[in-house]
Amino acid sequence: MEQTDEVTIRLATVADAAAIAEVHVRSWQHAYAGIVPDEFLAGLDPARRAPVWAEDLRRGPDEHVLTWVAEEGGRVVGFATLGPGRDEDAGRGDREIYSIYLDPDQWGHGVARDLMRTVVSEAGAGTRIMLWVLAENERARHFYRRNGFEPDGVEKLAPVGGAELLEVRYRRG
Repeated sequence: MEQTDEVTIRLATVADAAAIAEVHVRSWQHAYAGIVPDEFLAGLDPARRAPVWAEDLRRGPDEHVLTWVAEEGGRVVGFATLGPGRDEDAGRGDREIYSIYLDPDQWGHGVARDLMRTVVSEAGAGTRIMLWVLAENERARHFYRRNGFEPDGVEKLAPVGGAELLEVRYRRG
């Protein structure tokens, strides 16, 4: 467990599913405004996401997938998920950050940096870590570059909310 100021980073449990879903939806609605179709973002519902998160958290360790939450004052304000690399060209020991999201009220306060440090530490020194980011999400791309990730030249179109959006792969290590 890592303590930073008033934020605690800890492994998530199934009991965190509803809080993670809340952060996930709020983050998407703010971060992807103007990128992902508005109708899709408006229709996101934490109550529908929570059971999906509960199932993911239940089976995560069996699939070598770990999720951490950032907690402040007993409230989940962010989360990150790390698992095996899923791309065809991923090596046996490669890891992938599947998600890292914060409540928009926490942006710029160092919480994402603390989550990223936890994830990178868990992956281990010298481990190749990859992640995918929407090409238009400049805020996230800047954050990843500041944390040692660089685009590796691989891109793909992904269906998101009824639109085909360009994603860029970043790597570290």
